[in-house]
Amino acid sequence: MKPTGFPLGCASLLLVGSLGACAVGPNYHTPKAPDTALTPTPLPGATQAAGGQAQSFVLAGDISGDWWTLYHSPELNALIQAALANNPSLQAAQATLRAAEEDQRAAEGALFPTVSGNFQVQRAQTSIAAPESQGFAATAAPAPYTLYNASLGVSYALDLFGGSRRQVESLAAQTDYQRDQLEAAYLTLSANIVTAAIGEAALQAQIADTQQVIGDEQHELSILNTQVSLGGAPQSAVLQQQATLAAAQATLPPLESQLAQMQNQLAAYVGVFPGNFHAAEFTLASLTLPQDLPVSLPSQLVAQRPDIEAAAAQLHTASAKLGVADANMLPQISLSADIGHEGLTPAMLFTPQTLLWSLAAGVAQPIFEGGILSAQRKAAQANLQGAAAQYQSTVIGAFQNVADVLTALQYDAQTLDAAQAAQDAAAQSLSVTQSQYQLGAVPFTAVLTAQTTYQNAAIAQVKASAARLADTAALYQAMGGGWWHRNDVSAPCCGVIP
Repeated sequence: MKPTGFPLGCASLLLVGSLGACAVGPNYHTPKAPDTALTPTPLPGATQAAGGQAQSFVLAGDISGDWWTLYHSPELNALIQAALANNPSLQAAQATLRAAEEDQRAAEGALFPTVSGNFQVQRAQTSIAAPESQGFAATAAPAPYTLYNASLGVSYALDLFGGSRRQVESLAAQTDYQRDQLEAAYLTLSANIVTAAIGEAALQAQIADTQQVIGDEQHELSILNTQVSLGGAPQSAVLQQQATLAAAQATLPPLESQLAQMQNQLAAYVGVFPGNFHAAEFTLASLTLPQDLPVSLPSQLVAQRPDIEAAAAQLHTASAKLGVADANMLPQISLSADIGHEGLTPAMLFTPQTLLWSLAAGVAQPIFEGGILSAQRKAAQANLQGAAAQYQSTVIGAFQNVADVLTALQYDAQTLDAAQAAQDAAAQSLSVTQSQYQLGAVPFTAVLTAQTTYQNAAIAQVKASAARLADTAALYQAMGGGWWHRNDVSAPCCGVIP
């Protein structure tokens, strides 16, 4: 079957020696950005926050390469810088990129002639067989001799149909893919550290609130014991308070365990062992909520997200490999030339009489390969179709991610407002109920209920604050993280393909 995209004028190039004018297979074009909005409903100008801080959505806003500095936490900045310098997964991604760049450079060598030099010394003796049994007189064997040979060879495979250039194009796309993977690793690492720091701060706050509740309930238990001893309260009230205190104390170890695990995770991000990790403790008060949130246009988003760019690079690779499969079905033309000298002594080696030279040209056309080339081309076509579908899936997933984060941010402010109002009300209710109980106006069960309500409200407020901070980091990650403003990733490899 004739490969699609076969240029009819390519055969004439052999006569004029023009190379690189055509290449079989499809020419890759960057997919168009989807014509769609980021969210099902129009995005408001800012989040709705009745009592808290509102965040503004800045359409087509640019993103700083070190966006995490917007949290105004020196400890967080130092932690991320240490991670970018020492994280082993990041170092592995950098090494993989360097390997891809060198593979591309190696493939580019096929576009140029190869020149090799050879020097050979051979010691030999010629055998003369003249058996006396056949009536021939015996002849003395000639003396051994030494033969010197020095030559220079040049060979060149004409890339008439672009197979080598398509192979280089494929490896260049793989280099782009590895670079995008490295960008994604940078972005994921920085976003994970921000999220982990926020998680640590939230756990610190939850532990502090729980310890305060435990302290208050221990104080209540002490008062109850005094009242029981004076006959002012039943023993059952003490037992109820002891159960409530034990329940509150039971919530503390899991929180402390989660905190230790979060700190160990931060150590792993930084690239050190947990036993050697000594980072500053993060608190919610030490993290500033960014006020202006950049929202990229859909056309910008597909060029900013490393995962979309990586999927496009995979699509480019598959397109180029189809061109390689097409070229493998066409004639392969090679040229070679050798020139040198051969003599019996070094002094004779470079005289005109010892000159040797040769020129050769060859054409190889696959005729019967047992269906190998045809099957390889069909496989390349299938891989191209699969890469196109995977690219579409990646784009849809990316837009879903952005829509989810934008939706979450709009409700985070409302959730935090409600949680803060609930905590304030619960704290006031607990204070009033405790005062009423001391005056004998309400039973002790009312105090227990108020304590539980306050504890739950305080933890909900902490979680709401942390969620708003974390979802802000998720937005920066979803928008691409501003990698285009950084220069800490290997520069693009400069190939020979125009």
